[in-house]
Amino acid sequence: MLEEAGEVLENMLKASCLPLGFIVFLPAVLLLVAPPLPAADAAHEFTVYRMQQYDLQGQPYGTRNAVLNTEARTMAAEVLSRRCVLMRLLDFSYEQYQKALRQSAGAVVIILPRAMAAVPQDVVRQFMEIEPEMLAMETIVPVYFAVEDEALLSIYEQTQAASASQGSASAAEVLLRTATANGFQMVTSGVQSKAVSDWLIASVEGRLTGLGGEDLPTIVIVAHYDAFGVAPWLSLGADSNGSGVSVLLELARLFSRLYTYKRTHAAYNLLFFASGGGKFNYQGTKRWLEDNLDHTDSSLLQDNVAFVLCLDTVGRGSSLHLHVSKPPREGTLQHAFLRELETVAAHQFPEVRFSMVHKRINLAEDVLAWEHERFAIRRLPAFTLSHLESHRDGQRSSIMDVRSRVDSKTLTRNTRIIAEALTRVIYNLTEKGTPPDMPVFTEQMQVQQEQLDSVMDWLTHQPRAAQLVDKDSTFLSTLQHHLSRYLKDVKQHHVKADKRDPEFVFYDQLKQVMNAYRVKPAVFDLLLAVGIAAYLGMAYAAVQPRVTRPGAPAPPTSSPPPGASPALQPPLQERPEAAREGQDAVTRPPPQPEPLPQPVPWGGARVSGLCPPVRVAPAGTETLPSPAVVETLNYRAFPCCSPRPGGILPFFLVFELPGGELGRCPGARLQTCGPAPQPREPAALGPM
Repeated sequence: MLEEAGEVLENMLKASCLPLGFIVFLPAVLLLVAPPLPAADAAHEFTVYRMQQYDLQGQPYGTRNAVLNTEARTMAAEVLSRRCVLMRLLDFSYEQYQKALRQSAGAVVIILPRAMAAVPQDVVRQFMEIEPEMLAMETIVPVYFAVEDEALLSIYEQTQAASASQGSASAAEVLLRTATANGFQMVTSGVQSKAVSDWLIASVEGRLTGLGGEDLPTIVIVAHYDAFGVAPWLSLGADSNGSGVSVLLELARLFSRLYTYKRTHAAYNLLFFASGGGKFNYQGTKRWLEDNLDHTDSSLLQDNVAFVLCLDTVGRGSSLHLHVSKPPREGTLQHAFLRELETVAAHQFPEVRFSMVHKRINLAEDVLAWEHERFAIRRLPAFTLSHLESHRDGQRSSIMDVRSRVDSKTLTRNTRIIAEALTRVIYNLTEKGTPPDMPVFTEQMQVQQEQLDSVMDWLTHQPRAAQLVDKDSTFLSTLQHHLSRYLKDVKQHHVKADKRDPEFVFYDQLKQVMNAYRVKPAVFDLLLAVGIAAYLGMAYAAVQPRVTRPGAPAPPTSSPPPGASPALQPPLQERPEAAREGQDAVTRPPPQPEPLPQPVPWGGARVSGLCPPVRVAPAGTETLPSPAVVETLNYRAFPCCSPRPGGILPFFLVFELPGGELGRCPGARLQTCGPAPQPREPAALGPM
């Protein structure tokens, strides 16, 4: 079979009027010379984290879409419509983000540095201020965040170069650069997001019972454990509010040791509460208060509550602020605690600036400012301790709040201030004459910085968004285990949204896999189609038979090439006289072919290829040594080899037109439809 194909190809090259070999082998040579594209460069798979999507009090927030399948661009491109806009955090600005949304971008992907701790502080502060604005409005297009790697950075740089080329002055340059540039199709693997039904927000509580009668005052220490940021899977919440949870666990450890001995067992009940859903209007605290104040007859919150201390963002800074909704009156325990905080800070930690911040509760707002306002609404004395002076500070709700932003020494110092002030209130040390500069927790009872660091490392090792922490999560079970080491009656409280009028609704598809496929632009496809059409046209012209037009002199005959079979050349005596003598075919009408006898088919053979299919009659022998004249156009088939039953017989088909011109079909093949018959006597041939 290979030998026969080689013979056909050789005959085609000889019969061609153009350098057919060059045309046939040029694409193969280009494919071999062109460098292969590595598989890793053709497609890249990476994890992306979607922007927040939730409903709060019936108001939608965040992005509303999760499906992405569009071509990548950067902000350097002039047209962003229906494109996936890639932005780097170091170059990100809210104005560029708004521009992409105004131009109806198909999606936005913000590339974050791999080492968030190395981001310049001015970039961190700027992005912290932008995050609340990004979440303040509903966004239709999907917004994703990705942590950069080498491949993703290469994709961004190539897309940046392709986008910048669109601004060239010359239209030819734009066309050339667009055609030669590499593009990337960004595709997500997930489906459209949908609401998560029956989601539970869990909280954990534990207590230390005071020594004495039943009507003992209760001090409540609260810290919400969940984190919040523009992307749930990137919300680690180191300072807000991992620092608050760390201080709560350390206070539980210290006072559990004091309450172990009868001599130091105070006459105060201590109630510790790690609340969930704090970033969603403190849903865990709200339901906990309802369960303890409205749906039960015996609760520590229904009895004598001295005050509620909420801890929020206490891991950095050189100041502490006590946020209150109503200034405490003199003679109350909350006023005594305020004075003790001032005393401890002034005498033991003079570098700390302490102040009280008074802010009334604004019920017209959808979200409360601080957690203590939930208690103040139920007429419980409460305040929040934080190093932030305003509740609108972007540090409370940012994905930039990572472990490196919490200073271990500052966290330890603030824990000591809180523990010293609480101890002086609970044991009434000021009234007993204890000097204000004398620390209570020393030696074995001192605050352990290693313990605080260990808890902080554990808290910031995993995202703690409320949408990701369910009642069966390992985080909640570990938190409950920690509290059980120091407290009694540790248990969980769960919050489920009302199905008829839900206060909060969460959505899924917050973490997906995105694929970046290397593609060429549509202009490249157009130019490629033009090139393929031109190539096919050249190939078609190359294999066309050389036919002399009527009136033109016949092409000169040439001797057969060395080694060629004489059977491949048509007999000159069978040519028309006008063609042999070089006379004008127009002045002299062509001779009409004589009637031929009925042909006798050989094995039902048919000719197929570049010429119209015709039936072929053999010349009398199996090897077809002489030409076979077929139909009325005087086709002559010249075999290249012996026929094989059921096989293929390559041959040249030379035909003679009524005008006397000669033509050749070098691509024709003779295919037998059945076994070859026994040789017979030559039969007369005639028109079919």
